Amino acid sequence: MKNKAFLFCLFILISGKTFPQQNTDQATILFYNVENLFDIKNNHETNDDEFTPKGDRRWTYKRFNKKIQNISKVILSSSGWKPPEIVALCEIENRFVLERLISETPLKSFSYKIIHKESPDFRGIDVALLYNEDEFYPLEYKYIPIRLENDSVLNSREILYVSGIIKKTDTLHLFANHWPSRYSGLLESQSLRNRAANILRSEIEFVQKKHGNPNIVIVGDFNDQPSDESISLHLGVEEFSENNLNYNKNQMYNLSFSWMNKEPGTLKYQSQWSVFDQIMVSGNLLKTGNTLFTRAEWAKIVQLPFLLENDERYGGIKPNRTYIGFRYNGGFSDHLPVLLKLQINR
Repeated sequence: MKNKAFLFCLFILISGKTFPQQNTDQATILFYNVENLFDIKNNHETNDDEFTPKGDRRWTYKRFNKKIQNISKVILSSSGWKPPEIVALCEIENRFVLERLISETPLKSFSYKIIHKESPDFRGIDVALLYNEDEFYPLEYKYIPIRLENDSVLNSREILYVSGIIKKTDTLHLFANHWPSRYSGLLESQSLRNRAANILRSEIEFVQKKHGNPNIVIVGDFNDQPSDESISLHLGVEEFSENNLNYNKNQMYNLSFSWMNKEPGTLKYQSQWSVFDQIMVSGNLLKTGNTLFTRAEWAKIVQLPFLLENDERYGGIKPNRTYIGFRYNGGFSDHLPVLLKLQINR
């Protein structure tokens, strides 16, 4: 019996030397629309009056502090044993709230840094990025305004582009979005989202021409679903298909189609779930032998139990929001986060 055990151990040692295993690692990217992360001060240059202690929402420091604690809980719990290397956020008022988020919550135990710029949005909300500086090294970033055909800049969120080295292995190109809302009506606002899609498509083509087969990830709240014209036609993103094994390296594929018509989506209006928060990747990232690689099933809606509550009015479940109308609910957000896992082959 001892001889058999010895021979088995010897076989394992020899096998390990003869057939070395590929060294793999993982990284995750989280996108989260955090629903109105405002400070409590009144900014006279933006429409933020309701998020002040005397405003309609009675937004106090106590509520602000609970909000950032809730957001940190989501970030820390979203990807298992360790928090995401990259976190893209939208509906952020300013750098101050981001600094409090990473310094006054349990996130302070991690090496998160901030990329942020004030946007021309009339409410003053922005798109921002947190990144773990031990795991991601930014090479370049820029904010891309939504310019209309008359060359004026739309008073909305800009598109954030960041490129950097992930896990000291390969370059990742990330676009984080928060496209114009449907507040003025679906048809009335559709042209604005189409315009954002055209601008993003031009930026992607520029990156592809400059770098050749780049690893591109697009995340965001697009205020449209994967099948809507802004994404399927103007952005030109194809639906991911498991039957397609010949991915075009420079074609963008939407990994969020399969989330549609299910409960939950990423947000809910009355009884209807929608998928506004999405993840798209370049075909290059779907090639299994590449340094950076992902699968469709590695893109998911984060459904942590505390992010959802029973929907007493319409049935089923709904996001556990900070506010329901103007009534303070003390929850997290009206959107669910979305997460992408990347495998890194060294």
